[in-house]
Amino acid sequence: MNLSELIGLDGIIIEERDMSVDSAIDLCCSTLVKKGKVSEKYAEAIKNSHKELGPYYVLAPKIAMPHARPEDGVIEKGLQLTVFRHGVDLESKENGNVFMAITLAAEDSSNHIETIMQLSELFQNEEDVESIISSNSANEIYEILEQY
Repeated sequence: MNLSELIGLDGIIIEERDMSVDSAIDLCCSTLVKKGKVSEKYAEAIKNSHKELGPYYVLAPKIAMPHARPEDGVIEKGLQLTVFRHGVDLESKENGNVFMAITLAAEDSSNHIETIMQLSELFQNEEDVESIISSNSANEIYEILEQY
């Protein structure tokens, strides 16, 4: 299953507003909650981990992968892609503001390895990452994700 199928057109959000850390995390989980992939406590678990560990999910400049443990509210495997048009400060001194967040909901610790590999391939393609960040529509982003 490719990333476009895992995320779905309705799992892509382009956000224009500036946001706090907590608001950004809530938004990054919103379609996963709507689709029944995670419970509302999943976003709370990410926020609590952020408070304890810092921005552990900011992987590289511009890129984050918010996630929590399966027992923290995962119902079914899922992904959501959120673009922050103006960037969001998730308090990562090393990587700066985040412009693209892909929220991962994994049912167990090993079942999502293929998905992580697909995401890694995407994250390494700077051209596609920049195209996603600057995209004006979920359809354009979906087309890029079909390659992965």
